[in-house]
Amino acid sequence: MPNKTPTSAPVAAIRTVGGGRIKLRGRSDNLPQKWWFASTAIPLIAATIGPFSNVLSIVSLVSPWRLTLPDNGMASSDNHGSDDAAWGIPDPKWEIIPNIFSIIFGFLGHLFLLLNFTRRVRYIVALPLSIVFWLLSALILIVVETVMAIYAPPVAPGEAYSQGFWHSVMASLMYVLSSAMLMVNMVGYFKGHYPQNFELDDDQRTLILQTMSFFFWLAGGAGVFCALEGFTYADSLYFSQVTILTVGFGDFAPKSDSGRGFLFAFQIIGVIFLGLVISSLTRFAANISADKIIKRHRQHKRESTVGRTVTNERELRERLGLPPVRSDSAAAEGGLSEGASEYVRRASIMQLGRLEIVGRAVTFHEGKTRNAMSSGEEALRDRRKKRRQKLLLLEEEKDRFDVMRQIQEETKHWKQSWALGMALLSFFSFWTIGALVFMVTEMRISQWRYFDSLYFCFVAILTIGYGDLAPKSNIGKPFFIVWSITAVPIVTVLVQQMSQTVVMAINRGTFTLADWTIMPKKGILKSFLNRHPTTARLFGRKQTGTEKGKRPERPTRDEGQFEDMDPERPFGQQQDRSQRLQKGQHDDNELAKRLSTAIKAVAHDLRSHPPKVYSYEEWAGFTELIRFTAFSSLEGDEPAERGEQTEWDWIGEDSPLLADVTEAEWILDRLCESLGRWMRRQAQKHEQTKYWDEVFDVMEGRVGERRKDEEAESPQRAGSKLYGYGRSEGWKGVNWEEPTGHIGRPLTR
Repeated sequence: MPNKTPTSAPVAAIRTVGGGRIKLRGRSDNLPQKWWFASTAIPLIAATIGPFSNVLSIVSLVSPWRLTLPDNGMASSDNHGSDDAAWGIPDPKWEIIPNIFSIIFGFLGHLFLLLNFTRRVRYIVALPLSIVFWLLSALILIVVETVMAIYAPPVAPGEAYSQGFWHSVMASLMYVLSSAMLMVNMVGYFKGHYPQNFELDDDQRTLILQTMSFFFWLAGGAGVFCALEGFTYADSLYFSQVTILTVGFGDFAPKSDSGRGFLFAFQIIGVIFLGLVISSLTRFAANISADKIIKRHRQHKRESTVGRTVTNERELRERLGLPPVRSDSAAAEGGLSEGASEYVRRASIMQLGRLEIVGRAVTFHEGKTRNAMSSGEEALRDRRKKRRQKLLLLEEEKDRFDVMRQIQEETKHWKQSWALGMALLSFFSFWTIGALVFMVTEMRISQWRYFDSLYFCFVAILTIGYGDLAPKSNIGKPFFIVWSITAVPIVTVLVQQMSQTVVMAINRGTFTLADWTIMPKKGILKSFLNRHPTTARLFGRKQTGTEKGKRPERPTRDEGQFEDMDPERPFGQQQDRSQRLQKGQHDDNELAKRLSTAIKAVAHDLRSHPPKVYSYEEWAGFTELIRFTAFSSLEGDEPAERGEQTEWDWIGEDSPLLADVTEAEWILDRLCESLGRWMRRQAQKHEQTKYWDEVFDVMEGRVGERRKDEEAESPQRAGSKLYGYGRSEGWKGVNWEEPTGHIGRPLTR
C-alpha cells in the first residue's frame, strides 16, 4: 500500500492591496499573530471605556453647563463650598440638541463593537463604524464646548462652568481615546498582523457584561438618589461613586427614609458588581501577562540555557574557542599511533589551560603563555575569556529536566516580582499624578497644597475616607469619578500581589527566624552548611549530604577524566545512562496493565489544587508507558503521522514542561494516545491471526471447513496459536515473512 502524504493544515491566503502595503487576512487562519496588545487588549479596553463615556455624556445632557455663584463667587468661611450652593443657568437649544445626537452616536459606536464581538457584523464593517460614531460624538461635544466658550462663556467671578460642562469635556476625551485605540487595532489588521475575528473567551465575555452592568447600576442608582434626595444628577453620580467604592467622605448623605432604604440594596448589589469587575480585570491582566510577557521571559531563559549547553567534547572545545579534536584519520596520515594521537588531542588543552567541571558549570582556567602571540591567537584568547564562564554541562536527561525545573521556578518568582512592580508603579502613578490634578482643581476654593492633595489621594485610594478633605469644585468632582474608578481597583490588585510576594516572604522569614532561635529545627545547621560550601570550609566541616529534594553536587573533574570519552557522542550516552526504551526489552502486557493504572491515577491528579507537579522519577515512568507503543507501531500508524507526541527534549521547544496545560492534563493526553496505539495494534494482530489461519486452510485443502476437534489442537495447527502467525514445523521449506502491519485483502476461497 503506498504511503500517505501528510496534509498540512490549511493556511488562509493574505490579500494585498495598495502595492503590498495593505495586507488583509481572512476571518480566521492559523498564521502567526503579532501586536498582541493591539489585537487582544485594545478592543476589550475600548468596550470597557464605551459605557463609561456614555454615562458621562448623559450627565452633560441633563445638567446645565453654567452656574451662578453666590456672593458673586467670593469664597468665605460661611460659603466655603460656593460651587455646591450655586444655581444653574438655562442652556440654549443649540447646546442641547447636538448633545442628544452625541449620546446616540456614542451608544451606536459601542453597539457595533459588541456586534463585532458576537460576530453579528463583520470586523471590516463594525470597527470602522464604531470609530466613526465615537469620533462624531467627540467632535459634536468639542464643537459645542468651543462655541460655548466663545459665544456664551460664564462671566467671572459670579459665574462658572458646572459639573455638566466638565463631564462633557471628559466624555469627549474618552470617545477620542476609544477611537484612537480602535484605529491602532485596525492598523495592525491592515498590516496583516492578525485576522478579523476576535476570539472572546469566557473571562473576556464576563468582563464586558459585568462592566456594562456596573455602569448601568451606577447611572441608574444616581437617578434614583436624584429623585429621592433632591440632589442634582451630577452630585448624585458623585455620591453613588463614593458610596460604591466605600470611601464615604460624608459631604453627601441620604436624609430621607426612602433614600436610606434604597441605599441598602444599592450598596450591596453595587459592591458585588464592583468586586466582579475587579476580579475579571485581574484575570484579564494575568492572562495577557501570562500569554505574552511571562512566556516571553521563560522563552528567553530557555534559549539562553540552550545556548550555554554542552553535550560532547567537540562542542565543548568549539564553545571555549579551543583547537578542534584531531581525528584518528588525520593522526594516521601524520604517522601517529593511536595512543600518540590521543595524547596529542589531550595535550592541546593542557597546553592552553586547565578545564574544570563543578556541578553543571564548565570553567576553563587559561594558562599563561610565555611566547609572543600573533593577532589571530590574541583574538582567539579573547574569545575564550568571554566564553569560558558561560557554559553549562548537561550529561544526563535528568540534568536537562532539573534545569527546566529551575527555569520554571525562576520564572515563577519573576512573575510575582513583575506583577508586584507593575502594581506599585500604577499605584504611585495614580497617586502622584492624581494629587497634582486635584491641587490645581481645588486651588480656587480650598487652596490645597500638593501635600494636601497627596494626603487626600492616599486616603481616597485606600478607601479610608476621613472626610476632612473632599473635592468641592465643579471640575474636581467629575475628575474624581474618572480617577477613582481606575485607581481603587489598582489598589485591590496591589494588595493581591503583595499577599503573594511580600506576605509570603515575611512568612518565610518568620519561619526561618523561628528555626534558628526559639524553635530550632533538627539538622538545620547541617543543611545550611551543605548549601553553602564556602561557609562549611570556614568552619572546617565536611559536607556529608545534601538538602532533601536536591541532587548532590558532582565532584570537580579535570581534563584527564575525558580520556575514555568519544568526543562525538553526548556525555550521557558515553556513560551509558540513557533510559530510552528499546524494542523488545519490555513486556507489552505488563506495560499495558501499568498504562491503565497510570491513566486512572493521573485522572485523579487532575482534581489536585494547586496542580500536581511530578518528579523526574514519575516522569520517567510515564515516559516508558508513552513510548513503549511507539517503538512497535504498525505501518500507517506512526505517532508523528497521527499528530501524537512521543519524543521531546526537556529544555527544547517541545518540552512538556512548557505546555499551556497542567502536567496532569498533558500526561493524560499522551497516555490515552498510547492506549489507543496499543488497542489498534492488538486489533491488527487479531486480524493477522485470522489471516494466517485462512492461509493454512487454503494450503491444507480445507477451504471453508474448520475442524473443531483434535485437528484444531494438532501440532500442525498449533503454530497459529503459539507463534501468532501460523508457523509450524510441518511447513518447513516455506519462506515465511513477518507481516508489516498492513496486510491488504486476506485470502478467501
